[in-house]
Amino acid sequence: MARLVSVNVGLPQDVTWQGRTVHTGIWKTPVTGPRMVRRLNVDGDGQGDLAGHGGEIRAVMVYQLDSYRHWERELGRDDFTHGQFGENFTVEGLPDDEVCVGDRYRIGDALFEVTQPRVTCYRVGMRMREPRMPSLLVSHRRPGFYLRVLTEGEVEAGQEIVKVAEGPGGMTVAEVDGLLYLPGHPRERVRRALRIGALSPGWRGSFETMLAEPAGKGETAGTDGTTGPGGGPAWPGFRPLTVTGIEEESRSVLSLWLAADDGAPLPAAAPGQYLTVRLDAGPEGPALVRSYSLSGRPGADRYRISVKQEPHGAASTRLHTRVRVGDRLLSAAPRGDFTLAPGPGPVVLASAGVGATPLLAMLRSLADTAPDRRVWWLHGARDGADHAFARETRQLLEGLPGSRTVICYSHPRPEDLRNGDGHTEAGRLTSALVARLGLPAEADAYLCGPTAFMDDLTGALTGAGLDPDSIHTEVFGAGPALTPGIAPAAARPPHAPQGDPGTGPAVTFVRSGLTVPWKPEYGTLLELAEACDVPVRWSCRTGVCHTCVTGLLSGEVGYDPEPIEPPAEGDALICCSRPREDTVLDL
Repeated sequence: MARLVSVNVGLPQDVTWQGRTVHTGIWKTPVTGPRMVRRLNVDGDGQGDLAGHGGEIRAVMVYQLDSYRHWERELGRDDFTHGQFGENFTVEGLPDDEVCVGDRYRIGDALFEVTQPRVTCYRVGMRMREPRMPSLLVSHRRPGFYLRVLTEGEVEAGQEIVKVAEGPGGMTVAEVDGLLYLPGHPRERVRRALRIGALSPGWRGSFETMLAEPAGKGETAGTDGTTGPGGGPAWPGFRPLTVTGIEEESRSVLSLWLAADDGAPLPAAAPGQYLTVRLDAGPEGPALVRSYSLSGRPGADRYRISVKQEPHGAASTRLHTRVRVGDRLLSAAPRGDFTLAPGPGPVVLASAGVGATPLLAMLRSLADTAPDRRVWWLHGARDGADHAFARETRQLLEGLPGSRTVICYSHPRPEDLRNGDGHTEAGRLTSALVARLGLPAEADAYLCGPTAFMDDLTGALTGAGLDPDSIHTEVFGAGPALTPGIAPAAARPPHAPQGDPGTGPAVTFVRSGLTVPWKPEYGTLLELAEACDVPVRWSCRTGVCHTCVTGLLSGEVGYDPEPIEPPAEGDALICCSRPREDTVLDL
């Protein structure tokens, strides 16, 4: 007979951890007497991070006494108290390898439904004083699970737990957890999990993403996008490419054509991807690594990158003023998941300034392979002299009978207004203008430009009825950080860490334009990035969830602990890795 042993609650609190403040409700303590369980939580309970915990689908967390006994043996500890694992209900019975998603249980006056396993989260490691705990919960197949409250009511420790219905899929909590986090992911089991109506939206979305990927390990692309025979980047590290042509596109944008030294065709890049170029140290300055979108025809024998000369841009200035035809540049393989999705539906391509570069590759792909698709080309520039690719895009759009063009000059010159050469609007490309265009709600949209521009247009497109999931953006520099539960702090530009520099391998954060030497005190590449205020994304910090996965452009890393499932070739999990040699990260 299953039994409710303890009811545990705790309100969120601020906890100091690794020099930062974490807002968390992981500390739960037992309560006596009856306690009301409501739709969102147990009375007196709360969660600090509602993105990953709590809410209607995750109202009550359950953990088993048998797992307590397991961890006491495994960790050699005898200091556990009920609520130790952040659970609301400590129970006797209900093991993870028997309870199924969708099972329903009655406790006291309340009725519950199992919705998902526990979310892997670093905070259980904080509570346990064991950083490996998120990984251990998965690898030992003892995650615990969440309940949805179907009928509110009072519960009390000591009450019997009565099973009243079985989950329709017959898939246990342990199986569903392993299906997401452990190697394998058999597609037929993923499909079966998706047929369970009680499965939470978050887990459902993760499984749908799995099914959207190509079948077979060798066919699945990671962040590298362009894959070689083993499914990783088209080539490892950096290889030399020869500059075969240079073309001025506007007052500030220059295109460079790059080809293999031996003249052999280069691996095809997907429309929207980018190249990472390394400029070695020399009389012109220190070594620099930068990424530039590919703007040429996808599948061409040569690559074209287009570079805007920034007022204080060391790399762009060097490329504009020092590089000549016949020179060689070191380049990593094409990467990026900001790519044009196939399909027959309408497409919106919206850019500002040099943000047109990845969209131009998409436009070329549409002109070559799908000329019947409806295309809206929306672009903003300062004036005609700054309008890169004006003639090229006009010719491509003329060959697309279903296309519509809106060009905005924020500061048009008199000749821009007179000749009307593709110029249709004076002023900026704004959300108000987009709202008047009557864009189809079923369109896929691709945006590239300054952050404020993309934020503005994203709001306009969702206001026009487009699905937020169909709006794709490309960020020029470092992407947005994801640090769950960490109290906000004033943003700082990336910088070298405090203290004496290390003597280990050089670690380059490409998007942040920073190279620093490694030293073991950092612990992991993630901790080094945090010490440099490089924006990072993470959740478990132990190699389980893959939130921290980052493109490994060159170099080699070692893992401690070993991740539950290794990342794709050409990627690294920075939360549990260290550089073995000079390393370049797409971060």
